[in-house]
Amino acid sequence: MSRKIKLIWDFRGQAAAKTAEHHEIHLKEFLEKENYSLRITGFEIINDMYAIAYLVVDEADMISFRDTLRPHRGEVYEQ
Repeated sequence: MSRKIKLIWDFRGQAAAKTAEHHEIHLKEFLEKENYSLRITGFEIINDMYAIAYLVVDEADMISFRDTLRPHRGEVYEQ
């Protein structure tokens, strides 16, 4: 079983939660368009001024996703 990488986009400010939620919609659309088998996405509200959107990919695919989608950061995904 290969490692999974969580690509993360950070959003700050009063509209952070709505922006992260909306960004997740675009991530889902991208996965569907690319016909990518792994469909783990989400958004988390950290506090009222900070939220994240994320996408999980196989480690082997991380560089191509990183170069195409330009996330702010990434980390090893653990369920």
